[in-house]
Amino acid sequence: MKITYILSLIFLTLPLTNIAFAQNDNEAKALVKEVLDKVESYDNFVIDFIYSLKNTEQNMSQETRGDVSIKGEKYVLNLLGTTQIFDGEKIYTIVPEDDEVTISDYDETNDDQITPSKMLTFYKDGYRFKMDLLQDVKGRKIQYVELIPMDSNNEMKKILLGIDKQTKHIYNLIQIQPDDTKIEFRVTKFKTNEPLSAKHFEFDRSKYADYYINELD
Repeated sequence: MKITYILSLIFLTLPLTNIAFAQNDNEAKALVKEVLDKVESYDNFVIDFIYSLKNTEQNMSQETRGDVSIKGEKYVLNLLGTTQIFDGEKIYTIVPEDDEVTISDYDETNDDQITPSKMLTFYKDGYRFKMDLLQDVKGRKIQYVELIPMDSNNEMKKILLGIDKQTKHIYNLIQIQPDDTKIEFRVTKFKTNEPLSAKHFEFDRSKYADYYINELD
């Protein structure tokens, strides 16, 4: 499971202001815009999440927890025992199990390097929005918006974006692939405007004096 792939799901929940809403359901458009406007008003936010992958026919099921803090372009992601930091210029991948840190320059042309702005560009075109089911989840009203790819060769059959109608925050995101594999990113905690220190998104080399530092660039 690639960390960058998890990031792509996470960042899909970030402001998608530039998405072309032509041909979209007006109600879905209004709801998504309300959510995005609210997210944009925050200085930063911290998300605890559960990532799961299921395919009944292939008897495949896996689940893992993680968390990510985001401020503008910068982020710190903790997942699968690995920490990844992006300070706006370089990406630091810290793997305690191997006592190794990999440092690379951010390259916006590299599809394996995901940032919020890259996800905005990626989802700028090619999807139609429409309202889907309204579900009651443990007393919470979750309204789903369906994102339908216009390209029949898209690797996703569809995406369902679950929105808490009361808080106007993202509850979950479900990606369904052509082989009916279901990948879900579910938010378990969403904290905003946290008192993050100025150094929160910085890599402190002194903490990893005993690690092998692999500088790729």
